[in-house]
Amino acid sequence: MSHERDYVLGTHDEEVDRLGLQHRVWRPRASAAWRKAGFTVGQTLLDLGCGPGYASVDLAEIVGPEGRIIAIDRSRRFLDVLEATRRQRGLDQITTLELDLDLANLPEAGADGAWSRWVFSFVKHPRALLERVAGSLKPRGVLAMHEYFAYATWEILPKATEFEEFVRVVMDTWRDEGGEADIGLDLPIWLGELGFEIRSLESIIEIVRPTDFVWQWPKAFVEVGLKRLVDLGRMTQQRATEILTAFQSREASPHALMITPAVLEIIAVLR
Repeated sequence: MSHERDYVLGTHDEEVDRLGLQHRVWRPRASAAWRKAGFTVGQTLLDLGCGPGYASVDLAEIVGPEGRIIAIDRSRRFLDVLEATRRQRGLDQITTLELDLDLANLPEAGADGAWSRWVFSFVKHPRALLERVAGSLKPRGVLAMHEYFAYATWEILPKATEFEEFVRVVMDTWRDEGGEADIGLDLPIWLGELGFEIRSLESIIEIVRPTDFVWQWPKAFVEVGLKRLVDLGRMTQQRATEILTAFQSREASPHALMITPAVLEIIAVLR
């Protein structure tokens, strides 16, 4: 049995559930990106940093039994969740690979495409990973990505200094672990250097109210993220409680709004 490699956000049950909610909120955006990328029946696609595999399952339904999804993650815990789902749904077109994206070579799959969401922002050597992804794609293979490019746009209104502190600590912890919250600023340049042609770039930032479904995505991150920061010793329990209370008081305001972290959607074709 391989040793479980943990993430800065954890791989515990609450995080598996949060990732499920996150995918449900983001499914329309992901599906739109996959359509732009031309993902379709019979293709071989890589799901990079697949986590518990929520996107892998959706992609498997797109490629159908004739296609193949290669779902890659370093967490055995996450891959076990995906394997259970795969068996339950009879999705034999999904293959899981336990690989550390910072260290391991990717399969020479000659893939038609690859998908990643908030993966390159967490690895320590994102450009090197991008180069290895290029090596796994066939000519004219398409890479579809969602990555943050201005994480500090995340705001709650009415403003709360406690919430602003939370966002800062999240970004500091992220970077101390070797990641980069605003990696989207670098990716288009690297893609061009590595032989990709940018098909489309789109910024995704929303202003939502507590009654909007999108609100549930960052809300869940606040609740789980505060617990994780306490576990990591980055914040006291008392301060986490104060931040959560401030967030909940703003959420209850009749004028509450949230500006989401800015995400860059990239669709790029390997020349």
